[in-house]
Amino acid sequence: MLSGDVQLDDSVAIGPHCVLDGTSGPIVLGAGTRLIGNVYLTGPLTMGVNNTIYPFACLGFSPQDLKWDPARPGAGIVIGDGNTFREQVTIHRATSDDAPTRIGNENYFMACSHAGHDCRIASNCIFANGTLLAGFVQIDDRVITGGTAAVHQYVRIGRGTMLSGTFGIVQDLPPWFMLTGFNIAGSINLVGLRRSGASRDDIENVRWVYKTLYRRGLSLQSALGEMRARLERDEQPLIGEYIEFISTSKRGICRGVGKAARGAATAAE
Repeated sequence: MLSGDVQLDDSVAIGPHCVLDGTSGPIVLGAGTRLIGNVYLTGPLTMGVNNTIYPFACLGFSPQDLKWDPARPGAGIVIGDGNTFREQVTIHRATSDDAPTRIGNENYFMACSHAGHDCRIASNCIFANGTLLAGFVQIDDRVITGGTAAVHQYVRIGRGTMLSGTFGIVQDLPPWFMLTGFNIAGSINLVGLRRSGASRDDIENVRWVYKTLYRRGLSLQSALGEMRARLERDEQPLIGEYIEFISTSKRGICRGVGKAARGAATAAE
């Protein structure tokens, strides 16, 4: 069923029992997008090309915010290209009239994963079954989560990180680190670094930053001072990325103390 303002490229494929409700705002689907069946979309919602949506996924419903009027459309959701939304994925529109919930390109949302209102998700991420992203979460490129991982409101998850399954996080996780326990960055994502094509220098820089933050007994400000000195001396862009991430963190970064999950790579490897 199509109602309201629904704009479809001629190549969009819509399977049986789908509902596209454009009465609260326009729905725009780009070329090659496929709705397999039993999909429910509400506007405002804009999707790019070659997205695939599996049965019982619901995209664009009002935020789960008791203060929000469900009839208010807000800024909606903007989704890029080549994303896959598996069975029963839910993604909610923004609690803002200006900035939409935003999803980049080539992301894979496995069954029953959820992204709350006002999330900003970059590209090339994989969210395993039951992953829960609360409102206003920011996910950078190439993030991978294990099953039922949970991310608190306003948390930022840095580029190339990995969150082990069943764990939660309430503070920011810096780039290329691994969440190995509740709010614990117990390791670096060595496998992810290698698969991304990172150079030996970049891998060594990640190890050095991890040890400087968590294994040398330094205060956060002292650790940042060490990083700034190294950046000035060596001009390594990755060190600058860590400085920016940590300096702009609003919730603080997660701790590095705790027992790593079995099989997790350590920073010394």
